[in-house]
Amino acid sequence: MNKEIETKAINSIRILSADGIQKANSGHPGLPLGAAPMAYTLWAKHLHFHPEHPDWDNRDRFVLSAGHGSMMLYSLLHLFSFGLTKDDLMQFRQLGSLTPGHPEYGHTKGIDATTGPLGAGLAMAVGMAMAESHLAAEFNKEDLKLVDHRTYALCGDGCLMEGISSEALSLAGTLKLDKLTILYDSNKISIEGNTDIAFTENVEQRMQAFGFKTLTVEDGNDIEAISKAIETAKEDCSAPYFITIKTQIGYGVPKKMGSASAHGEPLGEENIKEMRKFLNWEEEEPFLVPKEVYAHYDALVEEKKTSYSAWEELRAKYEKAYPECYAKYCAYHNPGSAAALLQEEKLWTAVEKPEATRSSSGEVIQILKDLVPNLFGGSADLAPSTKTEMKGEGFYSPENPLGKNIHFGVRELAMAGIANGILLHGGLRSYVATFFVFSDYVKPMARLAALMGLPQIYVLTHDSIGVGEDGPTHEPIEQLAMLRSTPNFRVFRPCDRQETAAAWFSALSSTDCPTAIVLSRQNLPQYCKDGRDALKGAYILSGGEEEPELILMATGSEVELAEEAAKVLRGEGRAVRVVSMPSLEVFALQSPEYQEKVLPKSCRKRISIEALSTFGWGKYVGFEGKSIGLDRFGASGPAKSLFKEFGFTVERVVEEAKSL
Repeated sequence: MNKEIETKAINSIRILSADGIQKANSGHPGLPLGAAPMAYTLWAKHLHFHPEHPDWDNRDRFVLSAGHGSMMLYSLLHLFSFGLTKDDLMQFRQLGSLTPGHPEYGHTKGIDATTGPLGAGLAMAVGMAMAESHLAAEFNKEDLKLVDHRTYALCGDGCLMEGISSEALSLAGTLKLDKLTILYDSNKISIEGNTDIAFTENVEQRMQAFGFKTLTVEDGNDIEAISKAIETAKEDCSAPYFITIKTQIGYGVPKKMGSASAHGEPLGEENIKEMRKFLNWEEEEPFLVPKEVYAHYDALVEEKKTSYSAWEELRAKYEKAYPECYAKYCAYHNPGSAAALLQEEKLWTAVEKPEATRSSSGEVIQILKDLVPNLFGGSADLAPSTKTEMKGEGFYSPENPLGKNIHFGVRELAMAGIANGILLHGGLRSYVATFFVFSDYVKPMARLAALMGLPQIYVLTHDSIGVGEDGPTHEPIEQLAMLRSTPNFRVFRPCDRQETAAAWFSALSSTDCPTAIVLSRQNLPQYCKDGRDALKGAYILSGGEEEPELILMATGSEVELAEEAAKVLRGEGRAVRVVSMPSLEVFALQSPEYQEKVLPKSCRKRISIEALSTFGWGKYVGFEGKSIGLDRFGASGPAKSLFKEFGFTVERVVEEAKSL
């Protein structure tokens, strides 16, 4: 290929990136200037995509883990005809634009993942590669490979300093994800200066220890060496690859090259003039790219379209040769509504004996694995405790990519990020599990799922001081309030088997927000007659026959406490209503009429009961009500002793009720 036009094509990425950041007077020019050659090489010579079909199932995935370099990605999307215009580039970081400060999935065509929190993109890339290998094992035939694509991530020094990168890449090496390739923009600069101040490890040896094969390109401008390294990774089916590409941050700006000041601030008009001279860029007008460069990119796009056409032909042959498998493939990728689960009576079958809701969830999972065959998930080394293993479905591994259960190991943060990648890939419904208190480790990636509108499912067990002897380190207090405060996020804390089924149904019905299912360790009685009542987030469990003078509101294990206290108060002639509120967020979405029916404004004497932080209950108890909860850390001891010690007793509830 013409070397001169390729140089101009690479420099066009640099120029557009620098001009966009300068116009916005905000952004990170260092990475785009240094990493433009590796990005161009990957996109032009190796990445399979079709800009008119950005969601094509079999496209290669690209994750810019170093999301602050977003202007480089927007420049690529513009040049490769994804629909981003020059005006869009000129609106970088402006309110309502298609070019926000960090890449946002679902907002801009061609963005495979929302990135910005460093290292998160690496975990999501691992999830994408896992999804590809699992689906390939499920659907590929010897003569027709319907699922056959690669996952690439571009990361920087900061991504590799974050702990999530070690968690995720350690698992990737263990799983031998040979279709995963990481491009490492190694410029040895962070915001505070040279990386030697805090990051002196041998990264390549670390990656080798994880199970990656490593390659090094000494000159980040040598696109032939970069391309050869990527080709080597593509040809080797034995391991994932980590390619170190040594670059200069801020390349092309004489006064900034190799310095920390190039990282996160506009270059300034004078430096941009000097950059144009250095790069032999003749066009002085900002955002102006020569016609021959656009023509070059247009020719590359036409080449890209051939891989899509070839796959379409393969897909047609597959559909004809394997119609049942193809129908299943379509069902995986277009699952439609989960409403049919409402009619699955075995899902809503009541049980009589007391049962921990973690066990209830485990039983529900055994039903769902047959009704929702594309479930793919697991636990952070806690499946026996969280009851999240799908029995008989095997564990995903290099030897058994068909396995539907995932051993994530003790890696809660990466687990949540990897699960996001699985969902982003498409074709699978992922879930993850750990103890509720460790949702602290899960939270950053759960927040990212909410931001992306991913219907991720979090199974969080051992949900209160009911953990008992493990003590305050393992007893969640503030975690429920934390998750409830997250925008576009739903929490279910069911009280029994029926409500647990409702929680799972709600989670699987979601198309645009995550759900946490928060479950007990201890056995709980069965109260809910039909879990479908719980699908509105709250409902009248008892005492709905008359106008109440007192309403007891509770979730999870405290529903039993509310019911027992209500019996005592009713025995004294009081009109008491018990409302089970497994999901405050879902209840808030109901009509004003339904909310009034459950919690009539005329009844201002209300008590909430929850063995966790009281934060957030004021909305429902009002100024005249009370909250019985726990606004201090727990203690170590038998669960029954702790509930008594901290005032979760019938006597306490009755006393508080009488005080109202």
